[in-house]
Amino acid sequence: MTAQRQLALLETKPLIGRTQTGQLLKWIGNKQRFAREIISYFPKRFNVYREPFLGSGAVLGFLGPATGVASDSFKPLIEIWNLLKREPDVLKKGYAERWHMLTSGDKKKGFERIKANYNAQPNAADLLFLSRSCYGGVVRFRKADGYMSTPCGIHDPIPPASFDRRVDEWRERTAGTIFLLQEYEEAMENATKGDLIYCDPPYTFTQSILYGAQSFDLTDLFRVIAKCKKRGVYVALSIDGTKRSGNTVCDVQIPSGLFEQEIMIHCGRSMLKRFQMNGKTLEKEIVHDRLLLTY
Repeated sequence: MTAQRQLALLETKPLIGRTQTGQLLKWIGNKQRFAREIISYFPKRFNVYREPFLGSGAVLGFLGPATGVASDSFKPLIEIWNLLKREPDVLKKGYAERWHMLTSGDKKKGFERIKANYNAQPNAADLLFLSRSCYGGVVRFRKADGYMSTPCGIHDPIPPASFDRRVDEWRERTAGTIFLLQEYEEAMENATKGDLIYCDPPYTFTQSILYGAQSFDLTDLFRVIAKCKKRGVYVALSIDGTKRSGNTVCDVQIPSGLFEQEIMIHCGRSMLKRFQMNGKTLEKEIVHDRLLLTY
């Protein structure tokens, strides 16, 4: 049997009994709590799974595809994923060193030292630890120069032993996936008939100063999706839905006829608003995502 034929026979692994893995890193827009529901709308059969806006990889980690290509244009982020695949012990050691730095003395000073080191020379080890220890788990980057500005969180990051277990689990879940430093256009243009692309780009209404990676125009993303659909590629897109407990519908101009289905995913209270409101009531800040499907 040819490799192409083998890919054609791949199916999504059954979700029954699948356990939710803890996050490897924290990232704005993380789909950790909603991965199972999102995946339930994927085609039952597809070839290569592709994720061109990787972020925390929550959907990838839950799906655990037999063959996957995950990419992002943010170099320190992709370095994390490639260390996971190629040198997991380096990832574990880097986390442990920074954890001891944070917990053995003045917590805020330790955090600021790590953040200053990252801002002087962006790198995977610092970024991963900062994502797990910054305030609200919301990594913010200054648009002008990419400066990471989020302060130290009030919580204690998980201990090294717990992180080590997550590394082992995530490495197993992503064993069939390769990680590439790549713009989303190129990543999506490489998809062929029968592949599945899951897009989770920065949201127009909430994440303009937070993502720190691909800057993109939503209209252009729709253009690329249309080309994929024409080639027979399945595309699932998470994008702004509603905010303020459903009372405000985000006005995203979606091209007529591009998507065959629109599903609203209940996302609970906004992670970003939790950060911005600093303990104030979030009763009116329940949001929904749109999940748009070309099939």
